[in-house]
Amino acid sequence: MIRWAPKLSALFLLACSAVAAHAADDNTVKHIPIPNSDFPISLAVRVPAGAETVYFSGMTPTVSNPSAPKDSLESYGDTETQAKSAFERLQGALKSQGLTMGDVVMLHVYLVGDPAKEGKMDFKGLQAAYTQFFGTAEQPNKPSRTTVQIAGLAGSGLLVEVEAIAAKTK
Repeated sequence: MIRWAPKLSALFLLACSAVAAHAADDNTVKHIPIPNSDFPISLAVRVPAGAETVYFSGMTPTVSNPSAPKDSLESYGDTETQAKSAFERLQGALKSQGLTMGDVVMLHVYLVGDPAKEGKMDFKGLQAAYTQFFGTAEQPNKPSRTTVQIAGLAGSGLLVEVEAIAAKTK
């Protein structure tokens, strides 16, 4: 039995280091990619226990053309313009809480059908804005995301609203 002691000690140390490594891995937010896909969202994002989680209310765009009629589509712009503005507002809200776009783990995007696109949502316009903030060389994290077309938003002329959940380990 004494001959097994060194082997058992080595196995015990190996098991302890594996558990410690796994525990260390479990203490980080993990963005799980979609297998065999380059689409810029995650399949899932795993947030460890004890992480700080912040829920952000829906962000709508700011007026992009102040000379256009108030509360008109022309005053806010097309889907890409509105989405970029909403993401910039989200970026500011995140910063106010000590967070970045890289800390976003979940996005819900609400799109109103664009009259210029026969009432269909402009997914391509959303993606053009979204990919300026997520999955970039500067900010490679990609949140989980749901995008839906809805009948309308609270304000006239609005095509986009974005709400987010961010998480950061301490």
